[in-house]
Amino acid sequence: MPKVTHEFRDPIHDFISVSNDERRVIDSNPVQRLRHVHQLAMSYLVYPGATHRRFEHSLGVMELAGQVFDVVTHRENITDQIRELVPELSEPDNFPYWRKILRMAALCHDIGHLPFSHAAEHQLLPAGHETLTHELLLNEMHDVWESMAPPVDAQTIAKLAVGQSKAGAVRFSTWEALLSEIIVGDAFGVDRIDYLLRDSHHAGVAYGKFDHHRLISTLRILPRPPVGNGSDGEDDEDESREPLLGIEHGGIHAAEALLLARYFMFSQVYYHPVRLMYDVHLQDFLREWLPGGKYPGDPAGHLAMTDIEVLAGIRLAALNPGAGGHEPARRIQDRDHFRVLYERNPADAEINPEPGEAIFRKVAEVFGEENVRHKRITGKGGNVDFPVLARDGRVGSSIAFSQTLQNLSPIAVDSVFISKEHLANAMRLLRKEGPSIVKAAMEGSAE
Repeated sequence: MPKVTHEFRDPIHDFISVSNDERRVIDSNPVQRLRHVHQLAMSYLVYPGATHRRFEHSLGVMELAGQVFDVVTHRENITDQIRELVPELSEPDNFPYWRKILRMAALCHDIGHLPFSHAAEHQLLPAGHETLTHELLLNEMHDVWESMAPPVDAQTIAKLAVGQSKAGAVRFSTWEALLSEIIVGDAFGVDRIDYLLRDSHHAGVAYGKFDHHRLISTLRILPRPPVGNGSDGEDDEDESREPLLGIEHGGIHAAEALLLARYFMFSQVYYHPVRLMYDVHLQDFLREWLPGGKYPGDPAGHLAMTDIEVLAGIRLAALNPGAGGHEPARRIQDRDHFRVLYERNPADAEINPEPGEAIFRKVAEVFGEENVRHKRITGKGGNVDFPVLARDGRVGSSIAFSQTLQNLSPIAVDSVFISKEHLANAMRLLRKEGPSIVKAAMEGSAE
């Protein structure tokens, strides 16, 4: 008898079972390419175990998407109000089809990622990897979708995979918006759930671990909570009750743990200063090494480019001083990264909202701009508002339910790096003139 299900061993989810149709998608070139794209770019130069790839993450996202779908569509977890808002929930005979579509979209959500994932994406592909994902799903994988019986709708898979915020002018029904939120939602997207668990496991840290089983079991489709009450104490009837992915009150602590895990993983792993500096060295290398300094944005060129080709280019350039990208390649190859000179200090931010920029300009003036780099990131890891179903049946905002979420601030990175050769002298300069540099830059901008 031919096999109808297949299993993958996974360190996070134990076994991941897939159907024959899902196996066809997994065996496709765009998905198999993810075996050669590091999940965490060059983080393995800081955390040696972080050598895992986008491929296994994509399998995990697919597995979790199916689990969440089963919970939120269970008849005991759907209220009459939600059935009125989402008519598809009254058609359980169609659930197997939608579950299949959701899992395939989850599996393919990362196929547009550039080599080393996010490390150089903003510089080389400003539109984001989602643009390539959408194009690959509609064109390169057309034969895969047509081979299924019955064929699945590629347009729907592409919409769910990239999400509303990245789909441009494409319209989403309420049901499609909910399914897409399961994959890439800000609060409970399974993409985030899997990468936190998986990245912390491979990096060898505990920051990303939380009770995802409890979290998933308490997820519900809920109406959007009202923003506030009027003076008469009644809810604002004009507020949209568009349904969102929310949580039962019993799962609020698991939700807090998820968002705290995200906060700590960004601050301790994803934004580790040495990891950020290797991202910069990689960006510098790619700009010199790629023809015209541009990434091949066409599907064929994209599918031919993985970490393997880039790593080979880095090694050859590092060993050949005459090759393009020699200096950044040498720094990566020899692990001779720029060192941290300055990191964000709240005291400086009270004087100047961008102290790192002031330090960077001064140090670059003294030691040469080619020897200094500035990295500024804001807005990651703060609180996320989502609906919570209280024990009395009312739906409210998570911010109102959780003091922890109220106090969860965004992460801010404002760091200056300098080559090792100039570090000691630059440190002496900062110890002597640092506060005055920050203050003088602020006074100069005011003038």
